[in-house]
Amino acid sequence: MRTHQGNRRVQTGEENRAEELKALGWTAEDVRKYEELWEYRQRWGAINLERDDRVFLRKAEAALPKRATGKGSEKKRTRDKSHYRWLAFYLEAMRASGAEASLDDTEQGAWPVLLEEELRALDYYEPVLGLPDTLKAKDLIPLREQWIAEAATSGRTLAFDFLTPLEELKQREKTSWKPLRGEASSDSSYPVLSPAAAEQFRQTVRQAITAQIRSTFPSLKDSEKPEPPANWQAG
Repeated sequence: MRTHQGNRRVQTGEENRAEELKALGWTAEDVRKYEELWEYRQRWGAINLERDDRVFLRKAEAALPKRATGKGSEKKRTRDKSHYRWLAFYLEAMRASGAEASLDDTEQGAWPVLLEEELRALDYYEPVLGLPDTLKAKDLIPLREQWIAEAATSGRTLAFDFLTPLEELKQREKTSWKPLRGEASSDSSYPVLSPAAAEQFRQTVRQAITAQIRSTFPSLKDSEKPEPPANWQAG
């Protein structure tokens, strides 16, 4: 049974593509089912659909050919989404910082390791990264702080200005991005780890952040994708 809460109405901007399913040879019954579920999802959201119905919709949409957008490009890749670019922006700012420049050849900053693993998990699972996912991503803010505090006990600590890179970006272009550590935080701690400590930290964070993203992002709710292999890297 499908249920819905209150008078919620969801508009996703998607288009009903039943005619294309007919052209692909889908039966009239399956096309009608697609139309009914598509309309229901538009009104009440996918979260109110039964799991089998969500699976059916994903199957139908996977069968449809990809469409170009109005600008002639395909659907945005994960790494083109704002949330992903925000994390990548901070990673690059750290790599170009004086803190990183002062490290010897064997040391690694804990923050870059953490962000590398978060981006790796996003590359692997490819969540939608729409509003539902980015709201859940806020749960990672205190978790990042917890992991960084733990890393600080295993090495020395330098400083990195988490606010200035974003302020400088906002002077050049319009963006709604927020500071990585939250708007109220002025913490500049930047733990630095030895090779052994960095590898241990990477493995700990990899397991934790992958599980967090996989289990909490709404767009991954019905994903059956297993955990990434230990040696998996984005292409």
